[in-house]
Amino acid sequence: MLVIRLSRFGKKKKPFYRVVVTDKRRPRDGRFVEIVGTYDPLKKPAEVRLDAERVKYWLGCGAQPSDTVRSLLRAQKIA
Repeated sequence: MLVIRLSRFGKKKKPFYRVVVTDKRRPRDGRFVEIVGTYDPLKKPAEVRLDAERVKYWLGCGAQPSDTVRSLLRAQKIA
């Protein structure tokens, strides 16, 4: 099953996340299918960049967003 979730990048104490489509069984920072956006929680306000077209495509294909990604999608008014 495909899932849309955050993958952590950045240094220690300075997180930066990519919003990725991946298989549910893969590790958090493991191999992914596609990068569909980024999330930077350190900026005020937090910066979220999503490719709405690709996110809608993957949701249509049956990918399930994680709880955090679901809240980001609602804030961006995508889903």
